[in-house]
Amino acid sequence: MYKHILFPTDGSERCANALQHAIGLAKAVGAKITALHVVPEYYPPVYEDSGPFDPEIEARFEREAINRANRFLAQVTDAAEAAGVPAGSVHVTSYHTADTIIKVAEEQGCDLVLMSSRGRSGLASLLLGSETKKVLAHARTPVLVCK
Repeated sequence: MYKHILFPTDGSERCANALQHAIGLAKAVGAKITALHVVPEYYPPVYEDSGPFDPEIEARFEREAINRANRFLAQVTDAAEAAGVPAGSVHVTSYHTADTIIKVAEEQGCDLVLMSSRGRSGLASLLLGSETKKVLAHARTPVLVCK
């Protein structure tokens, strides 16, 4: 059925809960897991009194973001491998998380995206939107959402 599951993670507790479902499903059907973390792009503050651009601040932001991504991805790959499920990982720098998830799923040949949902509802969901909703609306790959 499924051979390659993409698992986007932001390192949160809800992702850790969804990971157990991803590992269980992968193990049951003999699939591998690719963990994905979308690293936010750096945007320097632009204020009238913000002063000159400091490239060291950008470099520090990027180093910390990559270190965080590596930690989040290792959580997934370590848990999967401990359960006997083959796993790999990728991180991509982008401001457009949902588009990146969809693109990586296609590029990696994934036949399922298994992701968590933040669980916003009401006005918060309407105003803030949802990366999960965007993936559900636009992905050609099947999507399984865990709450």
